[in-house]
Amino acid sequence: MNLTLKAITVFSTVILTAVFLFCPVAFSADKNARPIWTDSTKAAAEDPDFLLQGEYVGGGSGLQVAAIGGGRFYVSRFAGGLPGVGWKRAAPAVEQLESDGVKKELSGMKKVMRESPTLGAKPPAGSVILFGGKASDKVKGPVKDDLLWAGAQSTGEYGDFLLHLEFRLPYKPTSPLTSQDRGNSGIYLQNRYEVQILDSFGLVYDRSQVKLPIKSDPKQWCGCFYKFKTADTPMCLPPLSWQTYDIEFRAPKFKDGKKTGDARITVRHNGVIIHDDVALPKGTGAGGGRKEVPLGPIIFQGHGNPVAYRNVWLLPR
Repeated sequence: MNLTLKAITVFSTVILTAVFLFCPVAFSADKNARPIWTDSTKAAAEDPDFLLQGEYVGGGSGLQVAAIGGGRFYVSRFAGGLPGVGWKRAAPAVEQLESDGVKKELSGMKKVMRESPTLGAKPPAGSVILFGGKASDKVKGPVKDDLLWAGAQSTGEYGDFLLHLEFRLPYKPTSPLTSQDRGNSGIYLQNRYEVQILDSFGLVYDRSQVKLPIKSDPKQWCGCFYKFKTADTPMCLPPLSWQTYDIEFRAPKFKDGKKTGDARITVRHNGVIIHDDVALPKGTGAGGGRKEVPLGPIIFQGHGNPVAYRNVWLLPR
């Protein structure tokens, strides 16, 4: 995850991403040739696990069913309801089940398709439209099917702002659920402070409550400040769902060339506050080695995964 956006890296990322964009199901470049779907209709037609995965409610609890390949699922039952909607924050009851076992667990439950309340949010007056469906001079990076793809960055630099973006993770069921090989991207604010993007649907951030081999630090999962802080609530939706980040960012403050105040960030993931006015004493991940600045670009990190973005706007403050 800790890659800098040098010209050669950006070029390589664009080439890798283009491989995925021409076909809604492809194979990753790794040695295991893991299947990847970027289209829900195609995924539903070709992999029955895609239709069974998802979120369910009933009987005073919420269920998240994450496909982990070959008819197997990681199933988490949350007391009170789903994360962000009723969950009592107790440790989920977790099982690994095959399709028939999942169907038994679903008896009396109803599948739900949650949407973020900020999905489709309109930019307020004075906003900078970074991406509205067509290539523009506000952002540089791969555009296809009216979507912006990972491996892009803003052409402008910004200080304090409200940022809205919508993102869609690919469906990669055979990649380990706890790994970084499951739709890895990230939003780098000022190219220094990263809000991670990853398919960690079905996971909570407490290691003791995860019943799978942990392949990457939970602080590297969706919604986290990369390697710095986990999100307060796991709000990742199933892959191929459109999700939102609404980010209030205050840049670090300087006087006479000296830093006088830390960057501060509030993040809403699918409408739920997952970081509330958090101070960041320096950048996160690779950004931690970069000198902090009052103005910087927005990076849509490319990491060889076909992560799509749309409706991206920024309101300077």
